[in-house]
Amino acid sequence: MKKINLSKIPSNPGCYLFKDNLNLIIYVGKAKNLKKRVKSYFQNKEQDEKTKAMISHINDVEFIVTDTEIESFLLENTLIKKHNPKYNINLKDSKRYAFIEKTNEEFPRLIIARTKDVEGKLFGPFISASMRDEIIYLLNKIFKLRTCKRLPKKVCLRYSLGLCSAPCEKKISKKDYLEDINSCQKILQGNIKGLSKELNEKMQEASNKNNFEMAMKLRDQINAIKILTEKQNVERQKNYDEDIINYLIRKDKVYLMLFNINKGVLENTQEFIFEYRKYFFEEFLSRYYSENQIPKVIILPKEIDESLIKYLELKRKQKIKIIIPKIGELKDLITLVKKNIEATFFPKEEGLIELKDKLNLDKIPSIIECFDISHLSGTETVGSMVQYKDGISNKSEYRKFKIKGDYGIDDFASIEEIVYRRYYRIVKEGLKLPDLIIVDGGAGQLSFALKALEKLKIKIPVIGLAKKEEEIYLPNKDILRLNNKNKGLLLLISIRDEAHRFAISFQRLRRRKILFKK
Repeated sequence: MKKINLSKIPSNPGCYLFKDNLNLIIYVGKAKNLKKRVKSYFQNKEQDEKTKAMISHINDVEFIVTDTEIESFLLENTLIKKHNPKYNINLKDSKRYAFIEKTNEEFPRLIIARTKDVEGKLFGPFISASMRDEIIYLLNKIFKLRTCKRLPKKVCLRYSLGLCSAPCEKKISKKDYLEDINSCQKILQGNIKGLSKELNEKMQEASNKNNFEMAMKLRDQINAIKILTEKQNVERQKNYDEDIINYLIRKDKVYLMLFNINKGVLENTQEFIFEYRKYFFEEFLSRYYSENQIPKVIILPKEIDESLIKYLELKRKQKIKIIIPKIGELKDLITLVKKNIEATFFPKEEGLIELKDKLNLDKIPSIIECFDISHLSGTETVGSMVQYKDGISNKSEYRKFKIKGDYGIDDFASIEEIVYRRYYRIVKEGLKLPDLIIVDGGAGQLSFALKALEKLKIKIPVIGLAKKEEEIYLPNKDILRLNNKNKGLLLLISIRDEAHRFAISFQRLRRRKILFKK
């Protein structure tokens, strides 16, 4: 970091832009007094680690003066959207986005959209992710849409099962497929009546031409759409009466939850996780309400700047009421939000602490990986690995293994192979090793997992978890038996069961593929 000349920064309100040595904007902030705010970053020696990391990359500071602090809020949001700086709050971390995307492909698919930044067309948001997933499932079933990410190299398995119209294999014309996807779009846009009328007319036309197969297909679609209409409950942008917001800060991360209240009834909750930064709360409120409707009342855990309130009122074009409750029912609501944060983000914390204690680990096992084997009488043997981070499944890190060795029913050798393959790659790529490894099984599976780690010359705590008695096998050949209500044991069982489920599902998929090849 080069020495920054702060003397040229004025004391006016406005926005400041931190740049790195490549001249990239890494942070955008706003301030009532630019000079005072920017100086605070360089003069305060008790900064958090994340802020220190940002400061170490600052190579230059630019500023834009505004007439008022309210204007600086508007400018800040514009600059953040334009430059997407590395160190600003990333609202895409929200688990709130329950959207469906129609992909921008030759044969479009309907997929889950986890952010608003997509190439395709978005529908929603939906009240819940489960409702969104059910609608995707039903539309795929009704219209037999393509679900594969890539065009199949051989025969389309879903077509063989009657689940896909297989446009990529020209089992349906492009024109007919696009008509089906457009029908889905009308449903997602809420144009159910118009679509039903259109399909009824097509059904009658097909019947008149004695095309009874097409008529029956259209009849089934019409009946299914009626059922879907009852289930569908797309959340249009509602004018909530109140928002209640609270947060917790843990390990340099902010866990924030927002309750939407309409006429005294809780209608929706939203969750956000982002890196802790100085002034994060005002930045969050400014960013969030720049894209979402602002209610009449916002209940907060702490005071906010008057200029931010004026900015929100400018956006809403009406007065709003900010409440920071000290006692009474509203204080109870703020506390309730915090309890929900703890229940949502830290449900497994006690179990992890128990594991550290009972297994004599050096630290709380933040990352746990579990292995399992599945086969059919010694054939089509596969392995699975699931990863849990802070007690919550991290599905992006799940791994499947086709067993390369011809071991038959020898689960021990299969465990050795997949453990070796997993950590050979981790070591080779210089990635982070887990804090604890679980293998599904007893002393035999454990010894072969340890054998794989010995070959790689790495040391990671490893245990075996045997079914039925749920005994924990330790490397020193001891067996640990915990109370069946112990939260650490319950966490281990849930992780082991997930690895088992994942392995079986992969093995069944392999079996089906072989069946259809015959």
